[in-house]
Amino acid sequence: MSEQKKTKAGIPRDQILIISGAPIMSIVIEAMSKLGEKGLLSIRARENNIPRAVVVANILTEKMMQENSQIYRILLDGAMRPDGSMASTIEIIITKI
Repeated sequence: MSEQKKTKAGIPRDQILIISGAPIMSIVIEAMSKLGEKGLLSIRARENNIPRAVVVANILTEKMMQENSQIYRILLDGAMRPDGSMASTIEIIITKI
């Protein structure tokens, strides 16, 4: 049996959803599917996609899976770019109740 690859934070890669420029509801459907199947989901975004990550998390926990999910942790961070500027990041961890 092969061990599943995990991130530095210990979250399996198949439980991570990277927010992109795709339509919000298609991201929500994908997130709902992963959360329902795995029980834990890490939503990650950088820079201009941070508000989209917050919207996805809110739709999941407040509308779609209102009684069945909760936000477990929100992590805000920044990474230094080669040009010296900062790139903001967010990770929202949602658990199934």
